Amino acid sequence: MQRAMAAGARGFLVKDGPVESLAEAIRRVVAGGTAVDLELARHALREASSPLTEREAQVLGVAEDGSTIADIAARLHLSASTVRNYLSAAIGKTGTRNKVEAARVARRNGWL
Repeated sequence: MQRAMAAGARGFLVKDGPVESLAEAIRRVVAGGTAVDLELARHALREASSPLTEREAQVLGVAEDGSTIADIAARLHLSASTVRNYLSAAIGKTGTRNKVEAARVARRNGWL
């Protein structure tokens, strides 16, 4: 979203939003303003502030309850070594000692 705005985009809307919102957004942009859907903005801000990749966050979300590597791998249809790699990266990025701590930090910071 930031790159698009820097390139000149002046609006972001969800494609299945109400027609009335679309019409209002178009009028606002034509008048020189901007139009950004609040939920899209929230999501973009959350993503921009998170050091975790989408997959790291997904793996941490499953690990949050203390699941084993094998359980996480089975639930996400990944290999155990892939899960270990994602968890290792997430633990490093959160500065924690284990997957449950990393998940707690990520949850507290709004990254999950």
